[in-house]
Amino acid sequence: MNPDKYLVVIAGPTAVGKTSLSISLAKRLNTVILSADSRQFYKEIPIGTAQPSASELKKIPHFFISSHSIHTPINASQFEKEALTLLESLFNQHSLIILCGGSGLYIDALCNGFDKEMPDANLKIRAELNDIYQNQGITALQELLLQKDPDFYRTVDLQNPKRLLRALEVCLVSGKPYSILRKGIPNTRPFKVIKIVIAEETEELYKKINNRTETMFQNGFLEEAQKVFAHKNLTPLKTVGYNELFLYFENIFSLEQAKEEIKKNTRRYARRQLTWFRRDKKYTWFKSNQFDEIVQFIRTQGHV
Repeated sequence: MNPDKYLVVIAGPTAVGKTSLSISLAKRLNTVILSADSRQFYKEIPIGTAQPSASELKKIPHFFISSHSIHTPINASQFEKEALTLLESLFNQHSLIILCGGSGLYIDALCNGFDKEMPDANLKIRAELNDIYQNQGITALQELLLQKDPDFYRTVDLQNPKRLLRALEVCLVSGKPYSILRKGIPNTRPFKVIKIVIAEETEELYKKINNRTETMFQNGFLEEAQKVFAHKNLTPLKTVGYNELFLYFENIFSLEQAKEEIKKNTRRYARRQLTWFRRDKKYTWFKSNQFDEIVQFIRTQGHV
């Protein structure tokens, strides 16, 4: 571990204001930002994933924003490897770097690595689980995960089949809950980690979610979703926002119904994110308007 290098994690639920806060912090601390939002990696879907705007990206260098294609998705293990390689270079220029995002699994992968107790892939069980998914749908996977690992069920994105399939494969191969195996000994990192969660009162967070959803539609979310509709079976598109609009395109929802479902499912996703971050006692919690307090906390923890 290099005692002079720090990765500052700015985590929190969707729409809470992590992006603007991280940009302000990066300007104050003269550094750059890595995204740990697993949906913002994809260049085809900037609006529906609430990527930083062009003007925001000009203010501070960002990495892992529109860096990949929906046709070549990146999982948490790949993110860990790519981000570690990038950090090795960036830490030659900066003593402190910001990691901003709400994807807890990806944050944990970079900060801690994947547990060595994780079993190797089992192609037979994987095929059986994929068969369940193809024939019985995602609900069957959700119900099976609830039986095998209720703790992980409460925190995972239940609309993400890839994560459900991986967790179930680990449960069935190891005979142990995925959530237990993920709590092993962290890998050594050549930097220290300062963990911060940005949160709001529930009513205020829900208001932000609803307002951001409307703003996304004003910015062209509907047209963006239409462009990728032909690829709806790709894993990066099986997520809140696109799921509901694809049902609108299939005449299952009206547009207004789709909007309300997006708001509702985003609120549910935010609750799961908060549950995830509460499990990690190394996080210090702030509100988005506590900028000066956050700066002082980082300076104290990082000796900068």
